[in-house]
Amino acid sequence: MKSLVKKSLAVLLVVSLACFAFAGGKKETKAAATSKIVNVMVEVEVESLDPQEATDGTSFEVIADFTDGLMQMNADGSTAFALCADETVSEDGLTYIFKIREDAFWSNGDPVTADDFVFGWQRAVDPKIASEYSYMLSDIGQVKNSFQIIEGTMPVTALGVTAVDSKTLKVELEVPVSYFEKILYFPTFYPVNRAFYEKCGASYATSADTVLSNGAFILTEYQPAALSFKMVKNEKYYDADKIKIDGLNYQVIKDSQQALLSYQNGDLDIIKLSGDQVDQVKDDLEFITIGAGYLWYISPMMQNVPELANLNLRMAITHAINREAIVDNVVKDGSLATYTAVPSQYAFSDEGEDFTLVQKEFPEYCDYDLAKATAFYNAAKAELGKSSFTFEMIVDDTTIQQNVAAVIKEQLEKALPGLTVDLRVEPKKQRVNDMQDGTFELGLTRWGPDYADPMTYLGMWVTNNSNNYGFWSNAEYDAIIDSCVTGELAQKPAERWAALKAAEALVLKDAVIFPVYQQSDACMVSSKVNGIEFHAVALNRVFKNTTKN
Repeated sequence: MKSLVKKSLAVLLVVSLACFAFAGGKKETKAAATSKIVNVMVEVEVESLDPQEATDGTSFEVIADFTDGLMQMNADGSTAFALCADETVSEDGLTYIFKIREDAFWSNGDPVTADDFVFGWQRAVDPKIASEYSYMLSDIGQVKNSFQIIEGTMPVTALGVTAVDSKTLKVELEVPVSYFEKILYFPTFYPVNRAFYEKCGASYATSADTVLSNGAFILTEYQPAALSFKMVKNEKYYDADKIKIDGLNYQVIKDSQQALLSYQNGDLDIIKLSGDQVDQVKDDLEFITIGAGYLWYISPMMQNVPELANLNLRMAITHAINREAIVDNVVKDGSLATYTAVPSQYAFSDEGEDFTLVQKEFPEYCDYDLAKATAFYNAAKAELGKSSFTFEMIVDDTTIQQNVAAVIKEQLEKALPGLTVDLRVEPKKQRVNDMQDGTFELGLTRWGPDYADPMTYLGMWVTNNSNNYGFWSNAEYDAIIDSCVTGELAQKPAERWAALKAAEALVLKDAVIFPVYQQSDACMVSSKVNGIEFHAVALNRVFKNTTKN
């Protein structure tokens, strides 16, 4: 575990922002000059404030603003205690004993207890909740009896999580998990106050009044699908002395030009830019690029769309995408063209080797090669007895993704005559729902790493995983992943690494996805703001050590 944590330091990009003068000439007001509120842009609405039901990066960030789990990430990406005051691990690695901090309280005055974790984790595997992240406890965390509970053959009370007393939490695992501590800062593992939850009922986590804080900030203003919401510093937080800002004001802005104007007017302290804005600000001292860890890819629906079940057609599409042109001419934020199922620079072996050393690692399966694309396309037309195809691709309603999708459409229609790609723009939540339901043909989507291990990506394409959008199923692949999680390779790092690489090759050989690019974020950050922590894994931004002058 300790060696994995050390190796992960190179994975998580952390930026401590130095003070610089802004050349753009923001308008200053007296209130802005004295406020310790940090004004933050997000591109999409929060989908859920429920830690066990949230599935997107924006929701995870916001939940983590006001909630702590057992562990947290340090600025350098290593794991540190949060609500955990002490930890004991059995010699066989199957039993963890966590002591909960005596000075940890919920914002209603209740102490944080071991039962809060028991209840939260039970909710995560409860079939009635049907959490999309239940696999974090089962497949990833290997918490005892989690599989059976999710399948409905055991009650939630059988989960291997016990409150020994009010401040002592016992966790039992099915098999040793070397990275177990590192997944505990993920929101699915956060506690929930049982009495408060039961009092709220169905309204839980739908407003500021129906959530409790035990973290650095308290949510004061929020409504579902809100375009703005606010938090204030939690004065009763156990680490309150280290919180140097008065709060966070979030604004949902999907139009990047509007965001830049708001930033230049002094209404926002941190924004994300679209590619067409980078040239405007790239010489500004407040412009930065940050590796975000997200893999953007196209998922073809293979089960419900007969033409996309044809491997040659899928191969034609993936070889017809000019990824370099997309990152250089559209995204323009430091993102990398990618040809693999696992991004680079985030998952490292015990020896410090990047899982993805070379982007074009499988050129026979994924590359930009128009000659190959044409050959595959001709073979597909012959096999399918068709000379033209029309597919609809769903895409998020953000400026950058609409731009990326438009270029992909142009590339594919030019390289593969007779192929038409119609674009359907949707709010992210609807797009995700459509992809999970299988009611799509092509979907431009992304995945960010929840923990620093290749399994956070490769686990998606196991048969029946909710994020296996194309409904792909491969027995050989499932067996490899099973062996790496619970089988003979689980505790053999070198052999496991090689097996996961073989699994990745299967994903690309079958063209299960069409990788496009590995995201970086182009941002403007006010010179008044320092100490925002940027991470490629789990929680992309953390504000606990942020200051504002």
